[in-house]
Formats: sequence, C-alpha cells, structure tokens
Amino acid sequence: MLGQMGISAHIVNPTPWPEMFTSLLGNDVRDRSGEGASALKSIDHLIVLDISDIKRLGSLASAVRALKVPPMVIDHHLPGEEPPGPIRVTDVGACATGELVYDFAATLGLEITPEIATALYTAILTDTGGFRFSNTSPRCHAIAARLLAAGVDPEEMYRRIYASVPRGRLQLLADALDTLDTDETKGLAWLTIAAGALEKYDVSAEDLDGVAEYPRSVKGVRLAIMFRDLGHGKVKISFRSVRGVDANALARQFGGGGHARASGALVSGSLDAVRTKVIAAAKGML
Repeated sequence: MLGQMGISAHIVNPTPWPEMFTSLLGNDVRDRSGEGASALKSIDHLIVLDISDIKRLGSLASAVRALKVPPMVIDHHLPGEEPPGPIRVTDVGACATGELVYDFAATLGLEITPEIATALYTAILTDTGGFRFSNTSPRCHAIAARLLAAGVDPEEMYRRIYASVPRGRLQLLADALDTLDTDETKGLAWLTIAAGALEKYDVSAEDLDGVAEYPRSVKGVRLAIMFRDLGHGKVKISFRSVRGVDANALARQFGGGGHARASGALVSGSLDAVRTKVIAAAKGML
C-alpha cells in the first residue's frame, strides 16, 4: 500500500518472520527483521502495527524509544502502560488491526490488489480465530466479503493457515493436553508447555497458535490459561476467557495485557512458582 503512495518501506519484526506467512511477502516487500535494530537507522517514519505497549517490541524496544521521529501506531488493543508512539490510530472495537489497515486503504483510495487482499484476509482470519471469536463483527464479515471479491481464495487460505501443520505440532499438542488440569468449581482450566518442547519436536512458536483454545473448550470452563516455560526463569502465559470474564484484567496483574477475552503476559520466576501464583489469582478473580 505504501508503495502505491511512492513510499519506500521495509518490515522489521522483533522475531523472525513466521515461515507459514512467507508467501505474503511477495517479490516487492523487503523484510529486514534479520538486521534487528540497525534496520531502524536513518528512517523517516515508523509505523507500529498491532502492538499496544512498547515492551512487546522486544529487542527493538530500546531502538524505538531512541528514535527522533514520532512513531505512528495502528492497533486494536487496549493501550498499554507505555504506548509505542504518540500518534495513535486505534479502535478497540475493530476485529483486527488488519481491519484498520483496510480503512487506511479505503480512506486514501488505494487499490486492493489480490496480494493486498490476501494479506488483509489473513490478518482478519487469524485474529478472529476463523471468524469464531467474540471480536467477529458484521463489519469484519463485510470487509472479508470485499477481500474475497478482490481475489482471495478462502479454501486455499484455510489450508495454508489451519491445515498444513507439521507433525511435531500434533506431538507437542499431545504432550500439552496430557498436562491439562481443571478446577470445575471455579470454571478454570490450564495446561503447560514444557521448556525445550519446541526444540524436541522441531517446531516454532507459531505452531503454538490455538493451543490455548483447547482448555477453554472444556465444558463449564470460563477461563483457560496456557503456561509456556521459556527457561532461564521466564514463563509466558496466555489467557483465554468467555463472555463476562476479563482476561485482560488478570493479565495486567502480571504486567501483560491484550483483549478482554484473549491476553498474555511474560512473568519472571520458576514455572512452579509462577503457575501457583497465577492460578491463585485466577481463582480469586473467578
């Protein structure tokens, strides 16, 4: 889209570009994520997408804080403690940041090419869980319809995103489900991804997408938690809830955030200590 406006742009992610989405880059999009913070030198502008707190920029956070140009943020999350920039285009009612990027194109009269439509459809499809989550709105379905008309193949998109997982993901999922525990009186369920699990099964962090939905699918569960032991005294936590239970409020207790029904946090400490503390807080909230 920026190329249509005569702007030379490149992508810098704090983590490697997920392999399953490599096809979205096309031939004219430069991914400079491998260069890290050095790729942010001598830029005229920075647009931060889908991130509400600068800490979630990880290894790029310090470089972004040091920029002399004010970053622009396009996002649909509740603002974090330290937003990545002072210029914010946000709407917490949007189903995905991709919906806001679509509005950006529509407002400026940019062409929605088949490649752009595919990228936007991917953003909306994944952030709504295949149009299943509570953030799915009539408007996002209307936008999806326009993207289909622009050349998106829905069957191919489903196959690429949801039906092309490596065998290792299923083996990892089996291990995770074996740790499933519940408190039926509270409507709480949780599972754990052990340290080294990704390496054991030769999968990436992207292969964990959707795993937190399994404990939430247990009958009677109102709040589900996935603990991932990162090793080195760090535990990544994913919270998933149903209507009426604010997962974001719980995540904020541990320095995280996100959406009312899908949030996350990164907590320092041993797996056992963090899990005990978080579960106690979850039971108290419920």
